[in-house]
Amino acid sequence: MSWAAIPIATALRRAFSKGYGPAELRADVLAGMVVGVVALPLSMALGIAVGAPPQQGLYTAMVAGAAVALTGGCKFQVTGPTAAFVVILAPILAKHGLSGLLTAGFMAGVLLVAMGLVRLGRLMQFIPHPVTTGFTAGIATVIATLQLKDAFGLSVGTLPDHFLEKLAVLWRARDTARASELGVALATLVLLWLVPRLTKKVPAPLVAIAVVSLGVLVVQRLDPSFSVATIGSRFQTSIDGVVVRGIPPLLPTPALPWSEGLSLAQVRELLPAALAIALLGAIESLLSATIADGMTGTKHDPNAELVGLGIGNLLAPLFGGIAATGALARTATNIRAGARSPIASVVHALVILLAVLVLAPWVAHVPMAALAGLLLLVAWNMSEIHGFIGVVKIAPKSDVFVLLTCFGLTVFFDMVIAVSVGVVLAALLFMRRMAELTETRSLLGDGSESPPVPLPPGVMLYEIHGPLFFGAAQNAMSALESARRDDYRVMILSLGKVSVIDSTGLVALDGAIGSLIRRRHAVVLAGPLPRPRRVFDKAELAKKHSGLLIAESLDAAIVLAGEVAAGQRTSARSSWPPHPAPSADRKLEERSAT
Repeated sequence: MSWAAIPIATALRRAFSKGYGPAELRADVLAGMVVGVVALPLSMALGIAVGAPPQQGLYTAMVAGAAVALTGGCKFQVTGPTAAFVVILAPILAKHGLSGLLTAGFMAGVLLVAMGLVRLGRLMQFIPHPVTTGFTAGIATVIATLQLKDAFGLSVGTLPDHFLEKLAVLWRARDTARASELGVALATLVLLWLVPRLTKKVPAPLVAIAVVSLGVLVVQRLDPSFSVATIGSRFQTSIDGVVVRGIPPLLPTPALPWSEGLSLAQVRELLPAALAIALLGAIESLLSATIADGMTGTKHDPNAELVGLGIGNLLAPLFGGIAATGALARTATNIRAGARSPIASVVHALVILLAVLVLAPWVAHVPMAALAGLLLLVAWNMSEIHGFIGVVKIAPKSDVFVLLTCFGLTVFFDMVIAVSVGVVLAALLFMRRMAELTETRSLLGDGSESPPVPLPPGVMLYEIHGPLFFGAAQNAMSALESARRDDYRVMILSLGKVSVIDSTGLVALDGAIGSLIRRRHAVVLAGPLPRPRRVFDKAELAKKHSGLLIAESLDAAIVLAGEVAAGQRTSARSSWPPHPAPSADRKLEERSAT
């Protein structure tokens, strides 16, 4: 296999193959700086939301952001920690600790690389819209709930795993709410709403977090009794015996996520979590890449994107980073800022690295309530409430059922169950709709009516229109049984309007032919036969049933049926390709000449 055939780094190769010069580099550097500024507070907030120190989110954006950009399949994708992962990663961290969380992310990276190499990227497009809308809204609901603790300054310990239990704990702690924390969260939300309406030249998250942090410092100087929780007061790191508040101003140190070796028992225990991370990461990253294609008129390579995402999730845990995936908001910002290639995402990772080394002392003053306000807005945008309501209002009831089921399962159980059940439900409903599209009709050539297709006396036509697969075969053949009558000699089974047939459809058809012949009716199978044609070749129906003829068209089948009904043909045995068809065609020519 040539290097070009391997699904890796296709976005970078395509960008460079079209020419890459100083103008493109300048555009990428400027775009990367903008995205890096946006990603800095988000990465910290998402790391904290998971339950990890803020630097773990920053390390994720650094390592995965650069690695996926260089090895993935989307030119504009920006990868890092995302809000969707909070629902999955927080329980993993609570149960297995930071080492287990990083190990699960590493295992997910292996799975993602394998998915890309076997080219499963296209399969993600078959996840129905009600499923993605349902679990996305459910994730947004859970994220918003998790932020209430810091937004209100509630004095609660570790929140329980289940949603209803979380709500109960938060409600019982309502008396501990602090006006100062709530004021900081509200001020952050107001600025996040106001800044984009005044100017789009500066990132709203940066302005909001910086202004609120500065305002808190000023108020604390004027009123020493005023206090709010900050990153510095919540997180501390010991470096050479010196306690550093906030994030450590150091490069991430490479190390294996598992401290005492990775055992088979650990792999088995963490495999469900790794599958969940890989599944959600693939879905979210490919959805983000698809939206990026729509914004830019480009086309990403989904298999290369999965391989790149897998490599990013393999490398990030080695440097302390949590699981990463394509971030839609940051990708859209990257495009609007003028990015030309994946180099912009690499620059974004370098900007975050520089911020860690230079701005760490200032980051310690960021209020936790400000980050909670930022994540509340992220959850609101993620919920796509208008799209959710739109599906409920205009979609068929079956789609609404799938949507609400996925939403409820995500909130009250977890995302993996929601997606799994949602896809199965959507598939079952799709099969039911396809089965309903398969229609049948029966016509009898007895002279009592003028059928659309003229039939000789003693001939009955049974026509199937639509796919004859396992969801529709039983209904189609049951309708034939319900139309049972014995005042005809020959039955024409018309398959010319059957687009596709599967093994279940063939078995049902075989059983119907056998039933008709046992009732002393001759059967003519009218083509063109549906695909796949090899199904009929291997079945050898004409050899199996002595009363069966096969014709290439409905007209030829009517001629054959007329001959059998009139006693002009005594043997009905045939094979495919049909031997009697030429004589039937000649008969049609004679009738036309007459």
